[in-house]
Amino acid sequence: MSHDGVGLRAVMRSVAFLTAGALAVPVLTACSADDEERTSPVAAQDIAPAGRNLVTDGGTLRWAVDAVPATLNTFQADADATTSRVAGAVLPSLYRLDRNGSPQLNPDYLESAKVVDEEPKQVVLYKLNQQAVWSDGREIGADDFAAQWRALSGKDSAYWTARNAGYDRIEKIERGKNNLEVRVTFSRPYADWKSLFSPLYPKDVMGAAATFNDGARRKLNVTAGPFALQSIDSKAGEIHLTRNPRWWGRPAKLSEIALVAVPRDQRATALAANKIDMADVDPEEAGRITLAAGAKGSTPLQGPSTPGSTLSPAKALNSWAVAHGSDKDAARDEAGAREKAREAAAQYTSEQNSLSGFVVRKSLEPAYTQLALNGSEGPLADERVRRAVARALNRDELAQAVLKPLGLPAVPVGSHLALAGQQAYADNSDALGGQDTKEAQALLVDAGWVPGGPVKEEKKDKEKGKAAGSEGKKAAPGAEPDSEDGNYIVGEDNKPAGTDRAKADPADQPEQPEQREEREEHGTKRSGEKAATRFDGKRYAHQDTRQGGAPGAYAPKGTAAPAGAASGVLAKDGKPLTLRFVLPSGPGSETLSTVADHISRMLERIGIRTETTKVAGDSYFKDHIASGQYDLALYSWPASAFPATDARPIFAKPVPAADGSLSVEQNYTRVGTDQVDQLFDQAIGTLDEDEERALVRKADARIWAAAGSIPLYQRPQLTAVRPNLANAGSFGFQTPLYEDMGFLKKGAKPSATPSSP
Repeated sequence: MSHDGVGLRAVMRSVAFLTAGALAVPVLTACSADDEERTSPVAAQDIAPAGRNLVTDGGTLRWAVDAVPATLNTFQADADATTSRVAGAVLPSLYRLDRNGSPQLNPDYLESAKVVDEEPKQVVLYKLNQQAVWSDGREIGADDFAAQWRALSGKDSAYWTARNAGYDRIEKIERGKNNLEVRVTFSRPYADWKSLFSPLYPKDVMGAAATFNDGARRKLNVTAGPFALQSIDSKAGEIHLTRNPRWWGRPAKLSEIALVAVPRDQRATALAANKIDMADVDPEEAGRITLAAGAKGSTPLQGPSTPGSTLSPAKALNSWAVAHGSDKDAARDEAGAREKAREAAAQYTSEQNSLSGFVVRKSLEPAYTQLALNGSEGPLADERVRRAVARALNRDELAQAVLKPLGLPAVPVGSHLALAGQQAYADNSDALGGQDTKEAQALLVDAGWVPGGPVKEEKKDKEKGKAAGSEGKKAAPGAEPDSEDGNYIVGEDNKPAGTDRAKADPADQPEQPEQREEREEHGTKRSGEKAATRFDGKRYAHQDTRQGGAPGAYAPKGTAAPAGAASGVLAKDGKPLTLRFVLPSGPGSETLSTVADHISRMLERIGIRTETTKVAGDSYFKDHIASGQYDLALYSWPASAFPATDARPIFAKPVPAADGSLSVEQNYTRVGTDQVDQLFDQAIGTLDEDEERALVRKADARIWAAAGSIPLYQRPQLTAVRPNLANAGSFGFQTPLYEDMGFLKKGAKPSATPSSP
């Protein structure tokens, strides 16, 4: 999980990386219509594919990474995307992902793998490639599988593992007819068995707790991939991978891959200085690079915060000046800083000339950005308020604000558990519904948030409303000019009608997800609710509108919300409806700030005010998201080829811990239901792939209905590369084929699709 993108499997494995409009729907089912399922990704990968015969033998690829990883063991808690990148090049992966994000058997390591028994217990038989050996010459075999299982089973606390999912279901591992056959017997059925043993570490690492915990953090003495680990230099910020002389597969085209640590906001400068050949870049830097190439006939990218307009040289200069610690205003002050301006312009021009030798390859990351709603306390503990927030959002507009300026398809994400192109994907957002201001206002009224009477300004504690541990900038959209901080307290002496009744009448109390689900299963209604003609997310039950009541979530679609619902301060029990919107600051956060501004304006239209607080990026998750110090937040989750396993801890219902705290796993919104947990359990326990996908889709529909998180858009993937670099760039879902990367021969051009060697 990340506020700015993460590695696909590394974080999912190591971190430990909405409803239609009615509150009453009988049984939420996942959409299965063909037109709601996408059989291909929204955007194709962009890697300049070329046959191996067109690629030069030799050369070094200098590839930018965020940092030298703290560990090379992907199963430890501090593993990161670079850990995963190294493992992908030097260790066995029994399955790798294709362009659609589906796992495919890797013939370099496996001849076959299949379930050979289901009763009385599930048994998977692996037949290994007879040529597969570790770099020390030993065959890859059953002993390596058994050592990894014991280390990750969770039975031995001496192993510092992050997660044990899947391995904890294994009962035993034994040799088959020979050491190249591995029989894995499960104590309980496990649908996602293909997720196991990728990467596979040698028994030298997994065989003892000491070597697992410390031995593979800074070195990998034994490997088995197209590349081997040559050196790690934390001081220089470089990792060097060289060809593996014992590699039995297609020989690596490159002689060496150098992973170079470069901060994201310095990558354009590093490219221009000839320090790196390939780097993921942010939209502004991508705009600079494409602008430089524009002299050769390319079309400049548009700035993410200025849809519809190109990144002009003036804006690019401003961006450069800020990145280099210059004052852009001083650089333009003809009276006081002509020399500084000339120097800055000269350096900028020099960099732009160098950047003209690069291109930007673009696709969509296998990750999506979501709006998270903290349901543990405050107004968002009420499901109706969360749904109102969701119904206020125009997700199409948000996706367009981010993706359209970059020339990428602006399609909102319709699932929490898969992305378009993956087999489990289906757009289940109808379980919550699209943007509808009137319905959002009605939901708020039904929850007791109504336009207040006289409002008096009241000084509050300085820390109230701030995210804990932060001194960030704060803005309150819609605040009066003379307001100290944009917060108001509604006078207790003038409560809106219905306030007291709302406390006394069970029909007006917030309905918890479990209560609604149980009622739906039995076809019952809430107190004060009349029968509706149908429950399909489009027609709703009719709410009793006695004196003091208000038409709201249970009213037929089209029922007008009370006049003035968005024109004044919404209040309940003397408190205004204001939500804390916590965002990261620093490089790479500009896009999230733009999205947050759009969201705040959308919420203002229904009477919800937001206080925006920006905090240091390095403390964003630990001090704010993970600790629950926010109401609204933006961050990303990676998609997984195995959502029943990997997504469960993200959406599991929080449970009380032994010390009285709340155990949330990775569910930082703290919104979950028993039924979602049960659907995940059922999905992970079936060996019928169609049934598993159907259960995952049902779980996703339930997650939408709970309105704890709202998927917005798939993250853009922008990669700056040298034009002659082939089979590399914006990979999308696909696992990189490190052995095929390389520089084109003179005169060679990329093909439409890669050809065989």
